[in-house]
Amino acid sequence: MAVARILFTISALISVISLQDVYGGIVCEKLPVEVCAFSVSSSGARCVLEKSILSNGNVQYECQSSEVIAENMNELIETDECMNACGVERMTVGMSTDSLAEHGFTNKLCCPRCYNSCPNIIDLYFNLAAGEGVYLPRLCESHRSGQRRMISEVASFAVAPATISSGDTTISPTSAPSPASS
Repeated sequence: MAVARILFTISALISVISLQDVYGGIVCEKLPVEVCAFSVSSSGARCVLEKSILSNGNVQYECQSSEVIAENMNELIETDECMNACGVERMTVGMSTDSLAEHGFTNKLCCPRCYNSCPNIIDLYFNLAAGEGVYLPRLCESHRSGQRRMISEVASFAVAPATISSGDTTISPTSAPSPASS
């Protein structure tokens, strides 16, 4: 099973390389769905995997360009190493902060292997979290130090956007700095 998955990923990456030769860069709509999620097009747009149910009941996946622009990166297909280190899946549909409310996911995202080595995934979740009023570096510090209050407050943002207060600092979507300034 693992060998088949590796061979499938390799063949998808070969397809991407061939597409780059033909189209002169990465175009989300031309990517195989198996490498869509967490990829960045040549224009810097994040690719997003979309799922639809056809009239006959079959499921169809498509890779689309999102309106979310990656900071300082383009033409990127995320590596298997980062996918594994950060706990994300190749067939992730859409972009959401819901997974940040899951303790196991946030632990993987905040571990040094992911946080220090996978800037594409960290940039995406930094910006998604900021949109919910959460500062990712503070969330990661809370997980490392076991600050349950902050972690439980963050878990609530998956249900409703929240402004997080910790001590005398308030973090809201308008006050969260960009990854370039952190």
